[in-house]
Amino acid sequence: MPKPRARRVPVRMSRPSETGRWLRQLHFSAFSLVMMGVLVLAVLILAPTVQAFLSQRQQIADQQHQVDQLATQVDTLKDQRARWNDPSYLRAQARDRLYYVLPGEVSYLVVDDRPAAAKQESAPVSSKLVKTQTDWVGSLFGSLMGAGLTDATPQQLSGTPAPTPAPASPAPNK
Repeated sequence: MPKPRARRVPVRMSRPSETGRWLRQLHFSAFSLVMMGVLVLAVLILAPTVQAFLSQRQQIADQQHQVDQLATQVDTLKDQRARWNDPSYLRAQARDRLYYVLPGEVSYLVVDDRPAAAKQESAPVSSKLVKTQTDWVGSLFGSLMGAGLTDATPQQLSGTPAPTPAPASPAPNK
């Protein structure tokens, strides 16, 4: 018995897209393939050279910036040297820095030139803590030196009279 054949249904194909049609129209010839290979080879050969060129240009720009800064510094130093060659500037610097005076002048040097408000003592932080007004380091040093270099007894150093022994009384006869 023969097998029944499957019935074929015609399928309608959709219209090809624009990109598919564009790709089908491209035809590569041997010349175009060689030219693309030459182009890729040129990019591979020139890329490191271009990168080195750009890095050298950056270094040149950095060096030029450094030269400009140094030129500005040289100009500043030339101006300063010209000022030091001026006798009045030299005299003013000697007065300010070294406290020199001309013959016949009197120089006054103010040691503590703070305003009076800054010199006042501040209030204590708490009622229990107070700032000591004595020089405890000097007192300690004096005490150690006094104790080490004297022949006096501790009672003599403290200022209290030493107890005197009581006179011996005769023992009663029995």
